[in-house]
Amino acid sequence: MLKKISLLLFIISCLNFGFGQEIKLSQNAQVSVLTCDLGNESYSLFGHTAIRIKDEINNLDVVYNYGAFDFATPNFIMKFTKGDLQYFIVANSFSDFIGSYTYEQRSVFEQELQISNDLKQQLFDRLNTSLFSDERYYTYKFIDKNCTTMVVDIINKTLGSTVIEKKIDTDITYRTVLYPYFKNQFYYKLGISIIFGTKVDQKATTIFLPFELLESLKTTQFQNEHLSSDVKTLVSFDNTVPFSWWNNVYSYLVVLALILILNRKNINLFFLFLLGFLGVFFFVVGFYSLHKELAYNYNMLLFNPTLLALVYFIIKQNKKWIVNFSAFNFICILFYLIFILNKAHLLIMIPIAVVSLVILGKLIFRNKNKEIV
Repeated sequence: MLKKISLLLFIISCLNFGFGQEIKLSQNAQVSVLTCDLGNESYSLFGHTAIRIKDEINNLDVVYNYGAFDFATPNFIMKFTKGDLQYFIVANSFSDFIGSYTYEQRSVFEQELQISNDLKQQLFDRLNTSLFSDERYYTYKFIDKNCTTMVVDIINKTLGSTVIEKKIDTDITYRTVLYPYFKNQFYYKLGISIIFGTKVDQKATTIFLPFELLESLKTTQFQNEHLSSDVKTLVSFDNTVPFSWWNNVYSYLVVLALILILNRKNINLFFLFLLGFLGVFFFVVGFYSLHKELAYNYNMLLFNPTLLALVYFIIKQNKKWIVNFSAFNFICILFYLIFILNKAHLLIMIPIAVVSLVILGKLIFRNKNKEIV
């Protein structure tokens, strides 16, 4: 659908103006950055960034959006996981763009760029070149290349230097920056905590989220003047996320507590198997994926693939190797807890670690005393 929209815009552009780059913006043209509020779906949890070009003289009001992708792409899930899924830029009329966010009840904010008409024209030409050439495609990266970083890059390129840069929260990690976005989305937060590796523990020096760009533009100067105007609210909605009876920390703690209280062999085996299976998944994805955020995942010390071997030896009632693998994983978890003491996800991971330590401790104690679990 998005490809069809872009093609339609291209045809209209050719019929009315010739090739898009030949459009000469008037002196009254306006260029602005649009920031869209957070949504409740996984792809919209962090908001969205786009560029608006408005020129009433040319009857032009277009939004350029770098966040498009095609669900019909062959092997979509595999490409997304590997990190070579192609995103692309599309252009929509402003009325259609704002209408879609009004329908989703997501607020939209605008910051007009205070730049010369020549720079507005250059930016407009660059956007059209990207839209109508192979430059429209880019390989999505969660931190390094997304709808926000692409907007920052093309504006900086137009201005001739790195004018827009990260000025706030540069002393905290990417993982810490992400956490506030998961309000009432506990299991998204848990998933991010588990699957991301060392890259998200680096200092957050890159603007990669829409509201980071919005805040940075407030203080960015260009040629001794503010680069953007004050934030203007185009549409406003209350973005309070409704409370979920299951998607919260309480359901998480209740499930883990029940595992300990019930202390059933089959439940414990399933718990260990699940952790081990996830460890294998993280190991494979870490090597397979081009997403740097998934590499070097030290959470495998907790979600240890060797737990699968432990499950096998428990089923086979091999006491010697039950003790050996239990002790090995017990030590790995202790090292893991020490390693994440200064990490943002310490508190969210402690309950799983505690349950694992208790189960492993019982396995060691009972099998050293010749008792089957």
